[in-house]
Amino acid sequence: MAKFQLSFHSIQMESPPLVKAAASIMRELCYSNKEELQAGFITAGWDRKKGPQVMIKDLNTVLLSPFGGSGNTYIYGYVDAKFKPDMSLEEATQFSTNALALAMGRDNVSGSVVHLVVITEAEVKHIVVPGDKLPKFHDG
Repeated sequence: MAKFQLSFHSIQMESPPLVKAAASIMRELCYSNKEELQAGFITAGWDRKKGPQVMIKDLNTVLLSPFGGSGNTYIYGYVDAKFKPDMSLEEATQFSTNALALAMGRDNVSGSVVHLVVITEAEVKHIVVPGDKLPKFHDG
């Protein structure tokens, strides 16, 4: 659904969508389906206006609703402690994986796989990190 809406948005704007627009679409999809959908999203990407971005400035609207559960405070703490502007692609990918692994490790209903979609000017790459390959930050 998000892909469809972003495609439609691209046609309307006559250009690829901004990362901020993608975050807004994802937020609206999650909120309008909050009774049926239990998912959290971190929206990041590359656009012609601002280049590479991880949308964390406003955690309540960019770490998209519904983003709750027993692991969510670990993401907030990790972001506060470890986020830095101008991360390399590798640093941003590891940062995202670590944040999700921390939250998932403390939330017994989170699942066990991280799906990352890395978007650059040149490509879109889907990365799957299975549970046995996720970093461990505590015994559990």
